[in-house]
Amino acid sequence: IGLMDIVQRLNSDRTPSPIPEIFFADGIVFWVTLILTTPVITMRTFAAEKALGTYEALMTTPVGEWQVVLAKFTGSLAFYLLSWAPLIGVLVVLRQVTHQPQLLDPWAMCGVLTGIACIGSTFLSIGVFASSLTRSQIIAAMTSLLIGIGLWTMSLRFSQTDTTGDRLGRLMDHLSVTHHMQDFARGVIDGRALVFHLSVTFFFLFLTQRVIEMRRWK
Repeated sequence: IGLMDIVQRLNSDRTPSPIPEIFFADGIVFWVTLILTTPVITMRTFAAEKALGTYEALMTTPVGEWQVVLAKFTGSLAFYLLSWAPLIGVLVVLRQVTHQPQLLDPWAMCGVLTGIACIGSTFLSIGVFASSLTRSQIIAAMTSLLIGIGLWTMSLRFSQTDTTGDRLGRLMDHLSVTHHMQDFARGVIDGRALVFHLSVTFFFLFLTQRVIEMRRWK
């Protein structure tokens, strides 16, 4: 449905915006996909181990907590990135259907792929942390989903607030994932956005490591 809307918009009115910006910055399809899929990808990372009784065996292996956490996160991130691989083909098809080759800007595509990886890692780290808190995959998925929806909703509120030139406004822009994706979709790779997502990812992975460490020594 989202792709058909984009095709209709491009065929009805001329627009200087590239396809990636229309799909990611102006549409909701990306966010719905991101928010719904990341909890499903990560809900089994630790919760399934506990439910199946293999968690204790995992914790007695000669590896550290960080190695376990990074292995679970890396596997989730690899699957997540692989699931977005067909996107490149879809955008190429859209360019051919709309007969507007200039809409698929190479720099915008680089920004989009960077944004998908950075924002995805943030949401995936939240999901891994939620999975470490419980033995129920449903509870892990719902916890991750609620945090993800809260982060996205908060970002929308920040974007709709007119605080141009205000310190609080600049801070809110820095914390807004929707604002980050708008920049990425335009081909603007801001170092501050990269640092933000890397920091949030590390923070939730650190919390996951602490949860595992506490459970190991109980």
